[in-house]
Amino acid sequence: MKIIQLQLYVFICCQVAVSDLLTDLGSNVIINCDLDENEVYWILLKTADPPTVILQTFPTPKSLFYFNKTFRNKYSVQFKHRLVINNVTADELGVYYCMSTETPPKLSNSTRIYFNESAHLTECHNHTVLEEFIDQNQWQTISIISALINGLLLILLIGVVKVFVVGKRRSATTQRLNADLQQMQVIEQHQDPNQLQYAEVDFSKLRRNIRSSHINSTYAALKPPKS
Repeated sequence: MKIIQLQLYVFICCQVAVSDLLTDLGSNVIINCDLDENEVYWILLKTADPPTVILQTFPTPKSLFYFNKTFRNKYSVQFKHRLVINNVTADELGVYYCMSTETPPKLSNSTRIYFNESAHLTECHNHTVLEEFIDQNQWQTISIISALINGLLLILLIGVVKVFVVGKRRSATTQRLNADLQQMQVIEQHQDPNQLQYAEVDFSKLRRNIRSSHINSTYAALKPPKS
């Protein structure tokens, strides 16, 4: 609740004197606090955004409280509550206030950080190129993943079709064999064992035929050739 009241107070009292500070992209910036207080807040105000409380200082120089952990790598404080901004980017552009923690609070003169036009355009161009590069890589990754998924689905579909066709063929063959076996069983069941036919073989005639043919062949072999 105290932070919300502080932000509203800064938003209402933002008509104090503003000093401009021109800087370069990537440089370090130091902003002075003209309040002689033991504890102060450092606040950032951007256009169309609510005030952002960055940190709170204490009597001990190394004692700081950051309202967001991401601010640790960007902001620090030197002697007499001077705010240090490391490696300035477009995200740090805006108006900075130093305000006391007392009630009612005291507000220092503000400092507005801005780039020259060429530096701002260069950073905007770099952001655009980076966003386009990230979008292109994301689309390429999505396309590759989609192609792999489609290939796997196609292979799976072909395997399912093959299994279905082979299984259908095996089922038809099995059914045909079962039908033949059933038909043979029915025939065997209806066959009368008393109706079996037998054939008599006369071995005496068979022996006579064998001996006669054997003798004739032997006589032909011993007969002298005709002159």
